[in-house]
Amino acid sequence: MESAVSAAETKQQQQQHSNGSSYNDQNDIVGWFERVSENAGPVQTETLRRILELNCGVEYLKKWLGDIQVQETEACVLESLYTSLVPLSTHADIEPLVQRIADGDTGPILTHQPITTLSLSSGTTEGRQKYVPFTRHSAQTTLQIFRLAAAYRSRAYPTREGGRILEFIYSSKQFKTKGDISVGTATTHYYNSQEFKIKQEKTKSFTCSPQEVISSGDYKQSTYCHLLLGLFFSDQVEFITSTFAYSIVQAFSAFEELWQDLCTDIREGSLSTRISLPKVRKAVSDIISPNPSLASKIEENCNELRGLDWCGLIPKLWPNAKYVYSIMTGSMQPYLKKLRHYAMDLPLVSADYGSTESWIGANLDPCLPPERVTFAVIPTFSYFEFIPLFRRRQNCASVSDDFIEDEPIPLSQVKIGQEYEIVLTTFTGLYRYRLGDVVEVAGFHNGTPKLNFMCRRKLILTINIDKNTEKDLQMVVERGSELLMRKAKAELVDFTSHADVAHQPGHYVIFWEIKGEVEERVLKDCCTEMDASFVDHGYVVSRRTNSIGPLELRIVERGTFKKILDYFIGNGAALSQFKIPRCTSNQVILRILNACTIKRFYSTTYD
Repeated sequence: MESAVSAAETKQQQQQHSNGSSYNDQNDIVGWFERVSENAGPVQTETLRRILELNCGVEYLKKWLGDIQVQETEACVLESLYTSLVPLSTHADIEPLVQRIADGDTGPILTHQPITTLSLSSGTTEGRQKYVPFTRHSAQTTLQIFRLAAAYRSRAYPTREGGRILEFIYSSKQFKTKGDISVGTATTHYYNSQEFKIKQEKTKSFTCSPQEVISSGDYKQSTYCHLLLGLFFSDQVEFITSTFAYSIVQAFSAFEELWQDLCTDIREGSLSTRISLPKVRKAVSDIISPNPSLASKIEENCNELRGLDWCGLIPKLWPNAKYVYSIMTGSMQPYLKKLRHYAMDLPLVSADYGSTESWIGANLDPCLPPERVTFAVIPTFSYFEFIPLFRRRQNCASVSDDFIEDEPIPLSQVKIGQEYEIVLTTFTGLYRYRLGDVVEVAGFHNGTPKLNFMCRRKLILTINIDKNTEKDLQMVVERGSELLMRKAKAELVDFTSHADVAHQPGHYVIFWEIKGEVEERVLKDCCTEMDASFVDHGYVVSRRTNSIGPLELRIVERGTFKKILDYFIGNGAALSQFKIPRCTSNQVILRILNACTIKRFYSTTYD
């Protein structure tokens, strides 16, 4: 293998991986990645040069780089100039510029390539959706990472060529801005793109559902049709997938209520009256036909599964499925228990690491359980920098963050075991953009780092000198839910939290939706157990001195989190993008939670 990748070769590789027509088999795409990962440092330098060549002279860059002649400057010198002259940025820095684009300014503000589409973040955490530039490059890198990940998965779990995928995928509503820019979620843009069609041809796996189902705009009708067609093609399904684990759990939770109607439709070759959208009805009706024997088999299996509380539902109904594939890290981790319940011994494979802003890394070790998954950075997708992070001393009084940081470093200088915040420079107009994700370098694949996602940078629970992240909260809730299962055989359906500072002293509130009957004494024990499980020194000290009040556990009625989902779907979010925030100050979510609260308990841990 060559010791370095030349500038010309790097450009050629970037163009090849963008046009979707090269690397026609798995060996080609794996070979491409082996080559660029072996030379990740030089490839990164050339990736930055390529980004700056494409966008030199745009308003944002001209402000910092002035009249530097990008084409005439050596790549290494250009990299040094760029990182010393262009400051780190956040979404607040680019928001006014993106708004100008949305309002119709067609000048070269962030990119020379016209931005005709904007992606929309879900807005579930902060209550406000954000615009992020989306270009053809965004769809092309999505196609590339899907093909790369599929190649590595096929080595571990070979699938039949021409098989089907049961995909719980959903497009959301799109709208136009004042400047006639199309706005929707990143997943919606991708599912409507040519690259989505190419992906099926390249991976030789075809989704069970037609485009009309994916883009129906009604997630309940789409879910029903996904399940119906998945069952109709059950012997052909090679694996089951969705963007987030939440969507798969949500779909099979719905299946527990819908299975009899689904069996009727398969037996008669009909379609339930619950499907009211004409285009969806026609598309699905054109596919299904009466199959009484299949319906009877499914009915028999479902009657058996009901007695097992639907344990092993997936392998029972889709006997040829090789694995379940989805994002299972971060805020999706709490759904793993329920997903394993449905999947039983079927492998759970964690999908790749990305954000609305950029794809970052691929899972090259699909046999690893989701809790141990790492992601190999793809050095041609964006220019990556890493801000070294160091945990603050436990007695530090600052509550704005849980880290102190050093100067950003390039990808080639990261060290195993060190935590970093990711900084992106993208082809779509983001420059030294702080992503807010905290990752740890777990190792290397050739010369590119393998990242372990740790948490979001921002503290989610803090009142006084306490500092608790999403990961801290998940561990606490896990302790409480284990006690719930052990003492009451009940299941935690979903949860979120809120730092209540409206009353003094402020205190943490954790909202639980549970399935099953639970005595109040057990719920009191769960509340006290969670309060005792916070190990952050600032929290413990604050609780002992009563500068933070007792933890409050609120039980909400069944279906509460579905009401939250329905609200956001109704306001343009896509189910395939939706994530329940693990901590919220969103007033809409809090109003729903408060209105649905049926019981309250307070911890006695520090009494």
